[in-house]
Amino acid sequence: MNDAFIFRQPTLQDGMAVYQLIQDCPPLDTNSSYCNLLQCSHFAATSIAAFDAHQHLVGFISGYTLADSPNTLFIWQVAVTRQARGKSLAKQMLNHLIERITPQFIHTTITDDNQPSWGLFRAIAHQHNVPLADKPYFDSQQHFAGAHPSEQLVILGPFQAA
Repeated sequence: MNDAFIFRQPTLQDGMAVYQLIQDCPPLDTNSSYCNLLQCSHFAATSIAAFDAHQHLVGFISGYTLADSPNTLFIWQVAVTRQARGKSLAKQMLNHLIERITPQFIHTTITDDNQPSWGLFRAIAHQHNVPLADKPYFDSQQHFAGAHPSEQLVILGPFQAA
């Protein structure tokens, strides 16, 4: 696989490929294909898709701006194919989003054991010289009825305007 990736906003036509990508990336929570179609249409401006030289989807980040804080980008999911892992694709996608959207803050939620996600967001905070803070957010028992691990709210920023 050529390591040169093509980045762009997702389109409605990418929805089913995103659905399949997320299915192939456990432990990511799968959503309905309808949800992924909405991510690729309604939230396209705050999401990013990455393709290899053969135009195959190899990465996707879904995000949205918070309704009560439009300068905050919430990163919903980060997915990278097994073949594209280890090539800093998630970091590249997130940097493209930061450049395009120029948020003041980035929020996401991460389970305690998801070391790849912690590593990604710590690397982004370090690269952009912004603080990273976390606090309990979704509790396993209270919010997920014990069916999902607790998630920490991770806050990066403030980012400096370019």
